[in-house]
Amino acid sequence: MSVEIILLALSPVFLTFVVFEFIAFRRYYSIKDSLANTVLALMHQGADALSLIILMPFFYWLYGYRLFDIELSVFSILCAFLLQDFLYYWFHKASHHIHWLWAAHVVHHSSTKMNFTTAFRQSLMYPLVGMWIFWLPMMLIGFDPMTVLTVVALNLAYQFFVHTQIVNKLGWFEKVFNTPSHHRVHHAINAGYLDKNFAGVLIIWDKLFGTFVEEDPNKTCKYGILGQLKTNNPFKITFHQWDYLIKSIYRVKGIKAKLNVLFGYPTCSRKS
Repeated sequence: MSVEIILLALSPVFLTFVVFEFIAFRRYYSIKDSLANTVLALMHQGADALSLIILMPFFYWLYGYRLFDIELSVFSILCAFLLQDFLYYWFHKASHHIHWLWAAHVVHHSSTKMNFTTAFRQSLMYPLVGMWIFWLPMMLIGFDPMTVLTVVALNLAYQFFVHTQIVNKLGWFEKVFNTPSHHRVHHAINAGYLDKNFAGVLIIWDKLFGTFVEEDPNKTCKYGILGQLKTNNPFKITFHQWDYLIKSIYRVKGIKAKLNVLFGYPTCSRKS
């Protein structure tokens, strides 16, 4: 079962949550922002579907060199879930620290709103920057590519539910799992909140690797990116950082300086 099919099957659930939140908590929404998020989601899904058609033969070729034959079972699926979530943490962290990856990921952070439709705000450039590279170790170990992609889809589906301001802290659940409270910190640009809480499903990775920050009830989260992007045009949202990245590479002299721009810590494309 592909990523797109799983997410499509869950779309009525997602839509139900969006409608409820919109009606009950209208203040967290902007119609233009949510429409942009929807268009971006469709663009992202189309790019993902096309990339899978191209990449699946490569995935199965690589799977042919697997270290182990892992049979499908409850235990192996649990192991796949844990490993994929661990790899997602590193992909997510890298996406905040490497300009090449941030050029795609910035799309998700560019909204100043935080609601369920923010989860839809994704970039069609993820296949190009190589998000899929982070799942290759699973295939080399011995997880079938379809199992890997299914676990990826379930991980992303879970993350839909942490994009909201209407859920407060969840007690013991906060200690192990990513929650709306933890993810609000991740989307905030307040001092002390930047580049924190990279979790997909399990917050334990952030706690293990020193990137966890608790949400402060006395600190109102300010959402968006440094140098806010004041547009709802999906194409400008998608490509503004790429334009900045390419121009930055062109401006600097020498291979080392150009590589530093490409793979160094990202800078913003607009003045604050």
